Amino acid sequence: MRVTTSSSPVRIVVEDDRTSMVPEALRRAFLDHVRFSQAKNPVTATAYDRFVGLALAVRDRMVHRWAQTQQDYYRVDAKRVYYLSAEFLLGRALRNNLLNTGLYEAMRDVLAEMGLDLADLLDQEPEPGLGNGGLGRLAACFLDSMATLGYAAYGYGIRYEFGIFEQRIEHNRQVEHPDEWLRVGCPWELCRPEYMVSVRFGGRTEEYRDDHGRWRTRWVDGKQVLGLPYDTPIAGYGTGNVNTLRLWQARASEEFDLDTFNRGDYMHAVEEKNASETISKVLYPSDSTWAGRELRLKQQYFFVACAITDIIRRYRKTHADFRDFPGKVAIQLNDTHPSIAVAELMRVLIDEHVVPWDEAWSITTRTLAYTNHTLLAEALERWPVALFETLLPRHLQIIYEINARFLRVVMNRWPHDHARTTRMSLIEEGDERRVRMAHLAVVGSHKVNGVAALHTELLKRDVLGDFAELWPDRFTNKTNGVTPRRWMLSCNPRLAALLTERLGEGWASDLDRLRELCPAADDADFRARFREAKLANKTDLARWIRERYGVAVDPRSMFDVQVKRIHEYKRQLLN
Repeated sequence: MRVTTSSSPVRIVVEDDRTSMVPEALRRAFLDHVRFSQAKNPVTATAYDRFVGLALAVRDRMVHRWAQTQQDYYRVDAKRVYYLSAEFLLGRALRNNLLNTGLYEAMRDVLAEMGLDLADLLDQEPEPGLGNGGLGRLAACFLDSMATLGYAAYGYGIRYEFGIFEQRIEHNRQVEHPDEWLRVGCPWELCRPEYMVSVRFGGRTEEYRDDHGRWRTRWVDGKQVLGLPYDTPIAGYGTGNVNTLRLWQARASEEFDLDTFNRGDYMHAVEEKNASETISKVLYPSDSTWAGRELRLKQQYFFVACAITDIIRRYRKTHADFRDFPGKVAIQLNDTHPSIAVAELMRVLIDEHVVPWDEAWSITTRTLAYTNHTLLAEALERWPVALFETLLPRHLQIIYEINARFLRVVMNRWPHDHARTTRMSLIEEGDERRVRMAHLAVVGSHKVNGVAALHTELLKRDVLGDFAELWPDRFTNKTNGVTPRRWMLSCNPRLAALLTERLGEGWASDLDRLRELCPAADDADFRARFREAKLANKTDLARWIRERYGVAVDPRSMFDVQVKRIHEYKRQLLN
């Protein structure tokens, strides 16, 4: 048994023989997983088998730290941060996990002694394309940063079977193909059937008097879908902390109708199963049709309902009532996709735990916060009231009540400003009445942030100006950033090595130290080495372009590159 001490925040990691970090233990772990997890020997193993063996060897060490991290959170009754996002654009995990756990160089050397190139194994990993761009990448960077900073943080989203489309360039055109990222499995995730959640859609509401004579409302009938959680460990950089990303897969409450199957009607026998599991099938179905809008709202409520159930289950393990809930739980809504959480948390508190309305509303607003990502009106989701009536009848009732109470506040502040009341209402009137999800998120949160200084100012001035005038202290800014661990240490090791040589260790988790580079601007030798690192990277790219496409490019020319699938809403940005 060996004890290591991590950097700040300090965590003591107690390692046993299976999770030892010494080279011989790493070599044995890799070979054992190739043999026993992949059922291959060194001769018959494919490159993918070796990738899985390496990933599982790293995961063993992460799981060991993962268990210790979670135990520590319970021991100190830590306040937990829950990040709800419809997207998590994680990128490939192996290189990042090797770097964050401090295993990169040791594993590279162990593999080299066996005649294997780590770079070849890294290339075998499928990328989980569970996001479109900035919103999903921000979510992934936050998970990395919170683990590094030692926050008790969890991500919640959907385990889409098909992520963003796979891009192929054929005859000088982009051809889009399904992105089946789970085709060969994912070695990082662990299924947690013991935490499965039942989610209701449709049905009706009914009022009744409970055993204590109180009038209450319950949501009954409809159809139920099961949420099956899959957990992925998120390692902090150099800290020993490992947090959790929990993604939910939709499963039918009944696999198939046996009587219908036995009568030979095979298609109808599995019809309900297929309809239920469509919820987690594809990242963002088109909302240009009623069916598409219905599926989008189902997706959003599905993962929010699973998350709220899971959050409350974890809280109730150590707390008898909800008085301390906002002090122990923080829920961040990443854009409007999870904003139904406002109504869902209210429903659970009021209907299932008999918390009075005013107390439930205080708990909800002190727990939730909302990140806005866009100024575009068409991106601020507005769902038809008729759709809510069909899918989420109890939530529509709650939204109506929230709106009635909120509009009384608005009218008390501006008693004769009917136009303002209409603008601020959670319900948009017109030929088709709609629920304004951004308004719901603002009203139900204690903090609202934009993702850049200018963006936040425009939110406060224009898009949400009425709300900012009502609650100026509610609005704040959090400028988007990216983790330097992935975008420097992982993607640009030459530049990272130069920075470490100049600044010493530690800059990758303290970017303020980059200010120490200022004197290097007058250092001719440093500038030359900086240019050399950049040229070497461009030379590598030129070599890849020549090998892949047979096109020769001059590494000393200026490169203008779009590193992204050419998504429909990005095409106006093409050069």
